[in-house]
Amino acid sequence: MQMRQNTIFITGGTSGIGKGLAEAFHKAGNQVIVSGRREDRLREVCAENPGMRYFALDVRDPAAIRDVARRVVSEFPSLNFVINNAGVQRRLEFTPGTPLDEEGLQDEISTNVLGVIRVAAEFIPHLVQQPTATLVDVSSGLAFVPMARFPIYCATKAAVHSFTLSLRHQLKGTGVKVIELIPPYVATELGGPRKTVGPGGPQPMPLSSFIAETMEALAGDRDEIAIGDAGNLVAATNLDTVKRAFAGMNR
Repeated sequence: MQMRQNTIFITGGTSGIGKGLAEAFHKAGNQVIVSGRREDRLREVCAENPGMRYFALDVRDPAAIRDVARRVVSEFPSLNFVINNAGVQRRLEFTPGTPLDEEGLQDEISTNVLGVIRVAAEFIPHLVQQPTATLVDVSSGLAFVPMARFPIYCATKAAVHSFTLSLRHQLKGTGVKVIELIPPYVATELGGPRKTVGPGGPQPMPLSSFIAETMEALAGDRDEIAIGDAGNLVAATNLDTVKRAFAGMNR
């Protein structure tokens, strides 16, 4: 895909993967618009990257998504690239005697699933009018093999994977390329502070390495991009078999 002279909107752009991708695309010669809940962080990102723009956005709020989408398209009619990256991760326990964290449950589902669906729905009518356009949904290697201490996060990312498969099928024949970006465990602040992992345990991929490998992969033509160790988790599910079954069900 074209890596320069795009107009790109990124959710969850205040830190981690979102910020890293925003800065990489900005340096590559694209107009980048970042969004996120924390306006102070957004101002800092744009101050560090002159020419980058921001819109404060909480993707848990459907009205806010509609308003920001309208404003972005109005101000940047050349918009041709949306990255659905906003996400949260919480440890939730379902052991006997542990009360359900209703607030945390709602937060993860609203951000990781409903936010992705609503952002896509609001921008697709504009994207299909462009000669070529790209929509990237960020899932996770944990969508394919879950980690039990993050049960809702893993389930939401599995939902993003499923949704992206269907969305790609529905938009076939339009000029919109739908990509699923599948990160491994990356060294970011997602999920809060992590305990030190000893030798033999899962080690996070450095953010800079993840961004470099992702940018290289996005320059190709793949619909699903599994980075680093996420490739092993995807391979464990025999995704080719799933794709064949999907194609048969959706002729």
